[in-house]
Amino acid sequence: MTNVIAAMSLFAFVGAISPGPVNIMATSIGVQYGFIRALPHVTGATLAYTFMVWVIGLGLQAFLLRWPVILDLLGYLGGFFLLYIAYQMVLTQPRAVSQTNNVRHIPNAFTGAMAQLLNPKAWLVSISGVSLFVSGQTDPHLLLGYFVLISFLMCSIGISSWALLGQGLRRFFAIPARQRYFNWSMSVLLLLSVLTIWLSPHQLN
Repeated sequence: MTNVIAAMSLFAFVGAISPGPVNIMATSIGVQYGFIRALPHVTGATLAYTFMVWVIGLGLQAFLLRWPVILDLLGYLGGFFLLYIAYQMVLTQPRAVSQTNNVRHIPNAFTGAMAQLLNPKAWLVSISGVSLFVSGQTDPHLLLGYFVLISFLMCSIGISSWALLGQGLRRFFAIPARQRYFNWSMSVLLLLSVLTIWLSPHQLN
């Protein structure tokens, strides 16, 4: 069992720490508002991914295998959502590092959860993990419990790491011009993420 848990942990951590729209947003929030303000985004995205792993393990995997067009629909919806977030980043005005106003404009738990739930690649990763570690095993319910818990922990660590990276870069981007270029760069990265989602076939088999 120890080997299985170690393999689950490595799989979940690699999936969580790799670059993607959720992590790009976490870095941006960390730079703009600091790590503490990024925690709602981290929490929302983490809970959303944990939910995905759980429902996939409970049987949603078979439904998606039968109706793969759902992932395509999620891809388009998620792409437009990310385009909206990218647009908001472009409009974000440079702000002093110590400035704490306009809190209502900070991406929150809802935007983090939506960015995760509408990302077909996150669903594919969760399907791959459940297929690898849970489906067809001797005690699938126990293994699903382990995998759900590990996914929660690793996803939280992975996204938090990107938010901490943003926190560490705050002083460098305190200069308005640098901050403006950073916002534009994050928007471009989100646009590239959208193109990747829209141009990549969502294979379930």
